[in-house]
Amino acid sequence: MTPTALRVLAGPVARATRLLEALQPLALLLARWYVSKVFFLSGLTKLRDWEITVALFMDEYHVPLLPPEVAAALGTAGELALPVLLVVGLGTRFAALGLFFVNAVAAISLPDITDAALQQHVFWGCLLVGLLLWGPGRWSLDHWLVRRWWPQGGR
Repeated sequence: MTPTALRVLAGPVARATRLLEALQPLALLLARWYVSKVFFLSGLTKLRDWEITVALFMDEYHVPLLPPEVAAALGTAGELALPVLLVVGLGTRFAALGLFFVNAVAAISLPDITDAALQQHVFWGCLLVGLLLWGPGRWSLDHWLVRRWWPQGGR
Protein backbone atom coordinates (compact mmCIF):
# COMPACT_ATOMS: atom_id res chain seq x y z
CA MET A 1 0.00 0.00 0.00
CA THR A 2 1.23 3.44 -0.84
CA PRO A 3 1.50 6.25 1.70
CA THR A 4 -1.29 8.10 -0.14
CA ALA A 5 -3.64 5.12 0.14
CA LEU A 6 -2.82 4.84 3.83
CA ARG A 7 -3.65 8.53 4.35
CA VAL A 8 -6.98 8.06 2.53
CA LEU A 9 -7.85 5.11 4.80
CA ALA A 10 -6.68 6.81 8.00
CA GLY A 11 -9.71 9.09 8.28
CA PRO A 12 -12.43 6.42 8.00
CA VAL A 13 -10.46 4.08 10.25
CA ALA A 14 -10.09 6.79 12.89
CA ARG A 15 -13.84 7.60 12.73
CA ALA A 16 -14.76 3.92 13.03
CA THR A 17 -12.39 3.54 15.98
CA ARG A 18 -13.94 6.56 17.75
CA LEU A 19 -17.44 5.14 17.17
CA LEU A 20 -16.45 1.74 18.59
CA GLU A 21 -14.78 3.36 21.59
CA ALA A 22 -17.92 5.46 22.19
CA LEU A 23 -19.93 2.21 22.32
CA GLN A 24 -17.62 0.64 24.91
CA PRO A 25 -19.53 1.86 28.02
CA LEU A 26 -22.76 0.43 26.60
CA ALA A 27 -21.09 -2.88 25.75
CA LEU A 28 -19.61 -3.19 29.25
CA LEU A 29 -22.97 -2.32 30.82
CA LEU A 30 -24.77 -4.93 28.71
CA ALA A 31 -22.12 -7.54 29.56
CA ARG A 32 -22.52 -6.77 33.28
CA TRP A 33 -26.31 -7.00 33.08
CA TYR A 34 -26.35 -10.19 31.00
CA VAL A 35 -23.95 -12.11 33.21
CA SER A 36 -25.69 -10.81 36.32
CA LYS A 37 -29.06 -12.07 35.15
CA VAL A 38 -27.71 -15.55 34.39
CA PHE A 39 -26.12 -16.02 37.80
CA PHE A 40 -28.81 -14.27 39.85
CA LEU A 41 -31.56 -16.43 38.34
CA SER A 42 -29.46 -19.51 39.03
CA GLY A 43 -29.12 -18.43 42.66
CA LEU A 44 -32.88 -17.89 42.96
CA THR A 45 -33.47 -21.37 41.57
CA LYS A 46 -31.24 -22.82 44.25
CA LEU A 47 -33.15 -20.95 46.97
CA ARG A 48 -36.54 -22.28 45.86
CA ASP A 49 -35.83 -25.72 47.22
CA TRP A 50 -32.81 -25.84 49.47
CA GLU A 51 -33.01 -29.60 50.07
CA ILE A 52 -32.75 -30.27 46.34
CA THR A 53 -29.88 -27.79 46.07
CA VAL A 54 -27.91 -29.54 48.80
CA ALA A 55 -28.71 -32.91 47.21
CA LEU A 56 -27.38 -31.63 43.88
CA PHE A 57 -24.15 -30.58 45.57
CA MET A 58 -23.92 -34.05 47.14
CA ASP A 59 -24.69 -36.03 43.99
CA GLU A 60 -24.01 -33.90 40.90
CA TYR A 61 -21.70 -30.99 41.67
CA HIS A 62 -18.56 -32.51 43.08
CA VAL A 63 -16.90 -29.39 44.45
CA PRO A 64 -13.40 -30.23 45.63
CA LEU A 65 -12.31 -29.56 49.23
CA LEU A 66 -15.71 -28.38 50.52
CA PRO A 67 -18.56 -30.28 52.18
CA PRO A 68 -21.68 -30.19 49.96
CA GLU A 69 -23.64 -28.00 52.42
CA VAL A 70 -20.87 -25.39 52.54
CA ALA A 71 -20.37 -25.47 48.77
CA ALA A 72 -24.12 -25.02 48.23
CA ALA A 73 -24.28 -22.08 50.64
CA LEU A 74 -21.19 -20.35 49.22
CA GLY A 75 -22.19 -20.92 45.62
CA THR A 76 -25.73 -19.68 46.18
CA ALA A 77 -24.56 -16.64 48.15
CA GLY A 78 -22.11 -15.78 45.37
CA GLU A 79 -24.77 -16.19 42.71
CA LEU A 80 -27.10 -13.82 44.57
CA ALA A 81 -24.76 -11.14 45.93
CA LEU A 82 -22.10 -10.74 43.23
CA PRO A 83 -24.56 -10.09 40.37
CA VAL A 84 -26.08 -7.20 42.34
CA LEU A 85 -22.62 -5.63 42.52
CA LEU A 86 -22.13 -6.17 38.79
CA VAL A 87 -25.47 -4.59 37.86
CA VAL A 88 -24.63 -1.31 39.59
CA GLY A 89 -20.93 -1.52 38.79
CA LEU A 90 -19.71 -1.50 42.37
CA GLY A 91 -16.63 -3.56 43.14
CA THR A 92 -16.98 -4.78 39.58
CA ARG A 93 -13.62 -6.48 39.23
CA PHE A 94 -14.06 -8.23 42.58
CA ALA A 95 -17.58 -9.37 41.58
CA ALA A 96 -16.39 -10.51 38.14
CA LEU A 97 -13.55 -12.50 39.68
CA GLY A 98 -15.89 -14.11 42.20
CA LEU A 99 -18.39 -15.09 39.52
CA PHE A 100 -15.56 -16.33 37.32
CA PHE A 101 -14.63 -18.79 40.07
CA VAL A 102 -18.27 -19.78 40.66
CA ASN A 103 -18.59 -20.37 36.91
CA ALA A 104 -15.33 -22.34 36.68
CA VAL A 105 -16.20 -24.53 39.67
CA ALA A 106 -19.65 -25.21 38.20
CA ALA A 107 -18.20 -26.20 34.83
CA ILE A 108 -15.44 -28.34 36.36
CA SER A 109 -17.58 -30.06 38.97
CA LEU A 110 -20.27 -31.29 36.61
CA PRO A 111 -19.05 -34.68 35.44
CA ASP A 112 -21.56 -35.05 32.57
CA ILE A 113 -21.71 -31.49 31.24
CA THR A 114 -22.96 -31.28 27.66
CA ASP A 115 -21.00 -29.48 24.97
CA ALA A 116 -23.73 -26.81 24.73
CA ALA A 117 -23.67 -26.19 28.49
CA LEU A 118 -19.87 -26.04 28.47
CA GLN A 119 -19.97 -23.46 25.67
CA GLN A 120 -22.33 -21.32 27.77
CA HIS A 121 -19.91 -21.47 30.68
CA VAL A 122 -17.03 -20.53 28.37
CA PHE A 123 -19.03 -17.57 27.03
CA TRP A 124 -19.88 -16.35 30.54
CA GLY A 125 -16.26 -16.81 31.56
CA CYS A 126 -15.08 -14.72 28.60
CA LEU A 127 -17.48 -11.91 29.50
CA LEU A 128 -16.26 -12.02 33.10
CA VAL A 129 -12.61 -11.93 32.01
CA GLY A 130 -13.44 -8.93 29.83
CA LEU A 131 -14.91 -7.16 32.86
CA LEU A 132 -11.81 -8.07 34.86
CA LEU A 133 -9.51 -6.64 32.20
CA TRP A 134 -11.44 -3.52 31.15
CA GLY A 135 -13.45 -2.80 34.29
CA PRO A 136 -17.05 -1.71 34.48
CA GLY A 137 -16.92 1.23 32.09
CA ARG A 138 -18.03 4.81 32.59
CA TRP A 139 -21.62 3.86 33.40
CA SER A 140 -20.90 2.40 36.83
CA LEU A 141 -20.63 3.35 40.47
CA ASP A 142 -16.97 2.34 40.38
CA HIS A 143 -16.29 4.99 37.75
CA TRP A 144 -18.28 7.63 39.63
CA LEU A 145 -16.53 6.84 42.93
CA VAL A 146 -13.07 6.99 41.40
CA ARG A 147 -13.83 10.36 39.78
CA ARG A 148 -15.37 11.70 42.99
CA TRP A 149 -12.84 10.47 45.54
CA TRP A 150 -9.68 10.03 43.48
CA PRO A 151 -9.68 12.81 40.86
CA GLN A 152 -6.32 11.63 39.51
CA GLY A 153 -7.83 8.27 38.50
CA GLY A 154 -6.85 6.46 41.67
CA ARG A 155 -3.14 6.96 41.02
